Amino acid sequence: MSWRPFAHFDRELRTCSRTGHATYRPDEEDLADRLQVDTPEGQAWRCLRCGCFVIGEPDAAGPADRAPTVLRGAALRDAAILRLIAVERGVRGVLLLLLGYGIYAFDGSRHALQQVVDTYLPLLRPVADRAGIDLQTAGPVRLIERLLHTPHGTLVWVTVGVLAYGVLELVEAVGLWLLERWGEYVAVVGTGVFVPLEVYELLEQVTWFRLAALVLNLLAVGYILWTKRLFGIRGGRAAFEAERASVSLLEVQRAALDREVTDAGRRRVRREDPDPAARSGATSPG
Repeated sequence: MSWRPFAHFDRELRTCSRTGHATYRPDEEDLADRLQVDTPEGQAWRCLRCGCFVIGEPDAAGPADRAPTVLRGAALRDAAILRLIAVERGVRGVLLLLLGYGIYAFDGSRHALQQVVDTYLPLLRPVADRAGIDLQTAGPVRLIERLLHTPHGTLVWVTVGVLAYGVLELVEAVGLWLLERWGEYVAVVGTGVFVPLEVYELLEQVTWFRLAALVLNLLAVGYILWTKRLFGIRGGRAAFEAERASVSLLEVQRAALDREVTDAGRRRVRREDPDPAARSGATSPG
């Protein structure tokens, strides 16, 4: 027996348990009849997400074409993944803004930091020597010394760049969390622009962190491009909307209703004309 821990996991039902059901009464009576049943407790309407019948008045009503878009199936799974990416982008954006502020604050207190380094670095050197650490080549010390000797103008541009990158990450986070298509485009373009820089840093020095960051970014870009059909991939937006509509409960019920009408028409034709081939032969000349 294969181990399938999520074999009975119902994503739609779990979402409804958190956010509530989504019921809708279409103005088309034949379609509305397929979405409601009478119970001893009153009318019950079918949830457009999980398919359960919910007793009480529907949340909204109107033409079927104006029914709210309710995510189901793969679309609901994609939404969860996009929001996970949005959280990561949001955390990264906040950290970048804090880093930008830190660089700005450092530039304003460069002299004070220089005094701290000049005062305490000689005091720490004997302790570091006993521990076998060369402070002159230690990463943090080299970074501080490099920053201390960086021109003011360069730090200003670095601050602006870091802050702009942080704002971009936050914009990505908002767009992805709201499941907006523009957010998906911003995420793909914003992430893809920095891939060459990440590759360059990886070629300069291979670290597990840099490698993992590059792989995760490439996976995120590829996933969004493929599943959301951006830039015309796999039919573009039209194919994406058609795919999402195909799993809509209203569309499924409408298709079933159309099939029933078509089948009923065919049965009626058969009853009225049980053997059209024989009749055609009987009426043909000579």
